[in-house]
Amino acid sequence: MSFVIRCLDCGHETLYHPLTNNCPKCDSQWREAIYNLEEAAKTLSAELSKRRFDLWRYLEVLPIKKPIPELRMGEGGTPLLRAVNMGMMLGNPNIYIKDERQGPTASFKDRQAALTINVLKEAGITEMVAASTGNVAISNSAYAARAGIKLWAFVTSLVPAVKMREIALYGSQVVKVTGSYDQCKQIAAEFAEQRGLYLDTGARAVPSIEGMKTIAYEISEQLTDELGALPATAAGQLHWQTPDWYIQAISGGLGVIGVAKGFHELKKMGFIDKIPGVIAIQAEGCAPMVNAWKQDLEDAEPVHNPKTHIETLATGTPGRSYKFLRKQMKDFGGMFESVTDEEAFRAMHVLAKMEGISAEPAGAAAFAGLFKLIRAGMIKPTETVVVNCTGHTMPAEPLVLGSGWARNVVMPQEEKAMQEEEGLLAALSRVAPDRFPRVAIVDDTADARRLIRRILQSQGDFTIFEATSGKEGLELISREHPDLLILDLMMPEMDGFAVLDALKSNPDTAQIPVIVSTAKELTPEEKNRLKGQIQVLMQKGDFMSDEFLEEVKALIR
Repeated sequence: MSFVIRCLDCGHETLYHPLTNNCPKCDSQWREAIYNLEEAAKTLSAELSKRRFDLWRYLEVLPIKKPIPELRMGEGGTPLLRAVNMGMMLGNPNIYIKDERQGPTASFKDRQAALTINVLKEAGITEMVAASTGNVAISNSAYAARAGIKLWAFVTSLVPAVKMREIALYGSQVVKVTGSYDQCKQIAAEFAEQRGLYLDTGARAVPSIEGMKTIAYEISEQLTDELGALPATAAGQLHWQTPDWYIQAISGGLGVIGVAKGFHELKKMGFIDKIPGVIAIQAEGCAPMVNAWKQDLEDAEPVHNPKTHIETLATGTPGRSYKFLRKQMKDFGGMFESVTDEEAFRAMHVLAKMEGISAEPAGAAAFAGLFKLIRAGMIKPTETVVVNCTGHTMPAEPLVLGSGWARNVVMPQEEKAMQEEEGLLAALSRVAPDRFPRVAIVDDTADARRLIRRILQSQGDFTIFEATSGKEGLELISREHPDLLILDLMMPEMDGFAVLDALKSNPDTAQIPVIVSTAKELTPEEKNRLKGQIQVLMQKGDFMSDEFLEEVKALIR
């Protein structure tokens, strides 16, 4: 199938080559693939029933001449599951889950990676660069390994070590950037330009958008199977169902832009009658698009210091993606909404315990958004909703790689005082085993101790001691002399404040660095009491609780 690349700014059309990122007429990087949709509709209507249910099923509307069979790993064709139990709880029987965890690397990013690597292989390109918060680099790494393409994966230092290890396991070169994700993207772009390499430019990358749009094609086909075929509009013409709402958590917005393009193409071909309303969910601590939407701004103000533990949603500068999505929502219905990290973590529990689906935090944020909008009456009980469950991370074991699998880049920045509060993962991610090889955890909650232990173990090889009370903690510290103490404030009998007082009054323990953890919102007086005595104050979050009944009650309040 022939196609051209059209500039979104000046309308100039040209042939596609992956190393040509700019419009030759106006130099814009924002371009899209344009197909002969009338011809594509005829071919798809005649041939689709004979094809396997995967991404390549829609070849006539993909920017590639012929997929390479040897690179296939089962991309696309993920299930559409009815959320029976959750729908019953929320009073909406028409909630569906697009289960993108079932891609080759358990993420919806497999779609863009599969198409991108096929396009690069077809063009004879053997090396590429990608900046990522985890999933993009993992997906690209898997397909690049299969294609014999070298991948330079630039990731921020806050990306969990389990994801970094998986990237490295595929043979990609991990470059860990100590800085924001926006800085990481800048460093990756400069590196690619210096070496003349293909750069994955996110929402500006034609293969990425085109790969993501296949989600819309699949949803429309699958809903038709679920809800029944619509009356034919023309002889032999496909006629599919669409949901009222499509919900997805977003960072830079690439996935939703791609899905919206897919629905628009289906409408132009006459396969569907309406464009669904698109709902984009962001983490409250990094929600530039939501903030702009609620103020009815045409441009989104960047968030320079994201305050979310969900690292895959921590894009602070959405750029032009916001304008595209804003127009989509203004013209065809939809909205931006944000959820707190705690709401996303609670949704992880609900989704797992009610539907048997273990989702990554970013995927769970979309469900937290669903819960919030149903409670607010924005989504009606009779409306059909499809939620994208974007991924389920599979960690690589730390021992399989050895040392030296990552390179470090530290971005220069001004010296600044330690932040008063930060998240559990962010705080512990900076704890290095070479500085703090022996760590004591003093917390009366077993789940809290287990979570902190797991986070530390994901960061390196620590010797970890545990105590279940303040008194037991003081005895442990006196006996083991740890290099670092992680202390719960709210414990019975002897709380964390009393433990701190005892430590600071003893010359042998006064200099031990302390990270304080609490699920309680501290008063100004309590915060003032901690000043000068601790290194970090971190919030545990409601997800520490494992009481499902409490989660459901909190969910439906």
